[in-house]
Amino acid sequence: MLTPEELRRYSRHLLIPDLGIEGQQKLKAARVLVIGCGGLGSPILLYLAAAGVGTIGVVDGDRVDDSNLQRQIMYGSESVGKPKVEETQRRLQSLNSFVQVNSYFENLTSQNALSIIESYDFVVDGSDNFPTRYLVNDACLLLHKPLIYGAIYRFEGQVAVFNYQNGPNYRDLFPTPPPPELAPNCAEAGVLGVLPGIIGCLQANEALKLITGIGDVLSGKLFIMDALTMISRKIRIPKLPERPTVTQLIDYEAFCGITNDVESDIFPEEFQELINKSIDFQLIDVREPHEYELDNLGGELMPLSRLEEFVPLIQRNKRVIVHCQSGMRSQKAIAQLKDKFGFSQLSNLVGGIVAYRKL
Repeated sequence: MLTPEELRRYSRHLLIPDLGIEGQQKLKAARVLVIGCGGLGSPILLYLAAAGVGTIGVVDGDRVDDSNLQRQIMYGSESVGKPKVEETQRRLQSLNSFVQVNSYFENLTSQNALSIIESYDFVVDGSDNFPTRYLVNDACLLLHKPLIYGAIYRFEGQVAVFNYQNGPNYRDLFPTPPPPELAPNCAEAGVLGVLPGIIGCLQANEALKLITGIGDVLSGKLFIMDALTMISRKIRIPKLPERPTVTQLIDYEAFCGITNDVESDIFPEEFQELINKSIDFQLIDVREPHEYELDNLGGELMPLSRLEEFVPLIQRNKRVIVHCQSGMRSQKAIAQLKDKFGFSQLSNLVGGIVAYRKL
């Protein structure tokens, strides 16, 4: 039942004939898990809490960085350095004290996904990488939970609902993952600040429809929007007849072609130790010039897009450490230098400049 305070708070919902008290009671009884409380997760979580979704879970192992504030409206400058889930829990409970918020300060993995997801009605995915998307999809398949998908890239966004009433799932849209170098995240490719707000709100809208049973759910359909032209379209997602059956969770980084070459990796702590001990090495930054101007580690700028031009400047008789923003482009650069030019003493700074700045 709704209390008198709740009746006043949700009065604008109660006036909608298709929603009314019955719909609001469904919202109060619902349990929704949101993966990630970043650009997409912020509007999703804020609007689910404002709408009165009774129990909201949020999974994120990251801390707030000042580069998040351009689009992650959950946070202010005072949040920088704090765990995102803790700041999210505080903000949501301030917004609506009738909502219970469960926070999980950890990344979703094959080891914890099933135990976290199983107690919720469905999942809203606000992640920004392919391994997590496949993991969330497969866990939802195994647990028979619907999944609301959203993705953004610069000026374009996508929304769909998967695994709803035996409908298509994420693997029907993407049977195989793209190569890592063709799948940059926001830290690598950038994103228009308002876009995750738009797409996240659309995901929240699908969540409210799932809970209350009103409207036409985006199951079997992919909604695509271009924020520059304001052109949107829907395309049909058919179920693939020969889609492999998911029977267990796997190593999704390996599945997506993200290999960790332990021998060539160097972690930020190790990198700092080399600096402290004044050990000689060549540091190469493979980002673009505008990124270098914003922040750099003092390395030699050799953009990945023009890497071959700089090959004569790369040392073969000393250790070479390659870095980018988050570690993806530097991996690709090292692979290119090894395979095409025979370099051997190359190390990738794991997590790039983003991880190093968190030391």
